[in-house]
Amino acid sequence: MKINSYENRLLVILFIGFGFVFFDRLALSFLFPFIAKDLGLNNSHLGMLSSALSLMWAISGMTLGAYADRKESKKYILVLSVIAFTLCSAMSGMVTSFISLLIFRGLMGVAEGPVLPISQSLLAAASSPKRRGLNMGLVNASAPGLIGAVIAPPILIWIATDYGWRSAFYATIIPGLVIAALMMFFVRNKHVHQDLQSSHAIGNKADIKTLLKNKNILLCILISCFYISWFITLVSFTPTYLMQVKGFSPEVMGGIMGSLGFAWMVWGFIVSALSDRFGRKPMLILFTMIATLCPMVLLFVDDASTMLPLIFLTYTGLGCFTLFMATIPAETVPATQVATALGLIMGIGELFGGFITPVVAGFAADAYGLQIVMWIAAAGSLIALLLSFFLTETAPIKVNKAQLSAA
Repeated sequence: MKINSYENRLLVILFIGFGFVFFDRLALSFLFPFIAKDLGLNNSHLGMLSSALSLMWAISGMTLGAYADRKESKKYILVLSVIAFTLCSAMSGMVTSFISLLIFRGLMGVAEGPVLPISQSLLAAASSPKRRGLNMGLVNASAPGLIGAVIAPPILIWIATDYGWRSAFYATIIPGLVIAALMMFFVRNKHVHQDLQSSHAIGNKADIKTLLKNKNILLCILISCFYISWFITLVSFTPTYLMQVKGFSPEVMGGIMGSLGFAWMVWGFIVSALSDRFGRKPMLILFTMIATLCPMVLLFVDDASTMLPLIFLTYTGLGCFTLFMATIPAETVPATQVATALGLIMGIGELFGGFITPVVAGFAADAYGLQIVMWIAAAGSLIALLLSFFLTETAPIKVNKAQLSAA
């Protein structure tokens, strides 16, 4: 009972914590139409700002994730990270030029990088096997969907419209410090691993070269590269696309982005829960097929009332993120390597999908029009889909059934 009680408490705290990471990360996308007008920025600037954060996020996630695996307690690294990215987000409201904004967003990426691998390694260790996929999906996908993409758009757009975009950044400091305090007082220093050692385990030392030799880890890295391209391209350019190409007002744009966020939140736990029952691989394949249709909806649907439900039905990809970025790796490697593996998958994925792709998409949008970014996003999810067919199943219910059949 005590373990379940702590499991639930940890789930709530990490849910709020990682959700707020995306509140801060996505704030730039929602506020960019206001910032661009004030600072004279264009689509190429938006791409570079997204890329700078992703680059630093990637480097930080890989290095600090591996560093955290070597420490008995990961809590203090997590707390310091939350405080640091909160301060960087608030200071983004003080910028006067593209360069100063670029610097603050890069620093914010450094602070945010280790939050996901550390959070998921703590949660994987504290979760019971039958709830692992659901718990990790709630933190990895539903939390940023609810807090970063449902709650954030109307709040940030309201503050920016009534009080200015700088005030929207300043407002993030209070909840960030409250979350850091919750982590400090209610997250344990040590965790008991709940049977987190699969039949695919590949050793005890967190050796990156060894990790890269494992088929599942290598495939998850490649899937991450192209799936993050899908995600970052959509989330970075869709607000501007909806206002400039579709001609929607800021309020309508905020409503559609809220629909994206609601879908993110709902599919985040549905996909993970279904994977606990039906397997990680088939659910990843099914919902990635659907996710490839989302950019097509944005391209070819012009009526906002029609777009809203179609966006919800097709924005399933963030539910898949949990599978290749957290649950499958956590069930593939020993518990002592989880933060390293997750940091590696997230980091390399961010380097390609979060750093390179937005820059290419931004320059392509200035050269050929914003419509091209939707084709870039669709290509990313399509390649991720093809790679998913080569994964080895790791869901305990499927692995145990296969072992019983073989016995």
